[in-house]
Amino acid sequence: MDTSVNLLGYRLDNPVIPASGTFGFGYEFAEFYDINCLGSISLKGTTLEPRYGNPLPRIAECPAGMLNSIGLQNPGVQKVVGEELVKLAKVFKKKAIANVGGSCTEDYVQTVEYFNHADNIFAIELNISCPNVKCGGMAFGTDPTVAGGLISAVKKVCTKPLIVKLSPNVTDISVLARAAEDAGADAVSLINTLLGMRIDLRTGKPILSMKAGGYSGRGVYPVALRMVYQVRQAVNIPVIGMGGISTAYDVLEMMMAGASAVMVGTANLIHPFACRDIIAALPGAMEEYKINSLETIIGRAHHA
Repeated sequence: MDTSVNLLGYRLDNPVIPASGTFGFGYEFAEFYDINCLGSISLKGTTLEPRYGNPLPRIAECPAGMLNSIGLQNPGVQKVVGEELVKLAKVFKKKAIANVGGSCTEDYVQTVEYFNHADNIFAIELNISCPNVKCGGMAFGTDPTVAGGLISAVKKVCTKPLIVKLSPNVTDISVLARAAEDAGADAVSLINTLLGMRIDLRTGKPILSMKAGGYSGRGVYPVALRMVYQVRQAVNIPVIGMGGISTAYDVLEMMMAGASAVMVGTANLIHPFACRDIIAALPGAMEEYKINSLETIIGRAHHA
């Protein structure tokens, strides 16, 4: 069984990539298992300056998932490149994906320029869709014109393939996908979290300090699958699918919808071995459905 896929000119042993924000900077999980089994890793979202993130509480449980309002907490790009990537290189022999956030265009541009020089990064994932920050984040991801301007500015300086992470909190995600492609994106990833809320019945107040947060987990999977299918129809660049993936069967289904690779998010927070177990189960799932090569099923649902 051939589980390998080509993503932006980089050959992955398998299409399974831990999603940004759910796997730290990668090396932390090396204490649990050999992370070299992963296709790649999308690193924790990184900004130009260090960020503490949002006030507590910023996590709330939900049926079939969770809400988070972390707010892009990270040590800043200089420390990520100078320390975190060095630690990762000691335990991960493959190349990773850097996830970049920001509050303004210049923040994104400068952060990307730092990652241009990182040898163990093969692509940049531009997060224009985070619902948990007051400035930037999702504000860039809901207006095609604003998104296009940001992507164009970043593309001028980015020396690595550029992936744009799309928000599902829009009327038609295909419009944003086309805007990203027109502005020079080399791929798109989707979906980021859906806006949600929980209320404490004892106090009558929202549980999260920011009131609303990003909903993720198994409950969003059918929505994510539909959006990946729609975006695959709308663009001619690779699509990376994510949102509620927790089994090898989910991976196959997402690839049939049009994903060239997948990212696994909340499942890592529930079970640290989730990605490892999904990868181990892939050959068996492929054999069950008589799939010899994963690349042959990408977009199959569009030709059925």
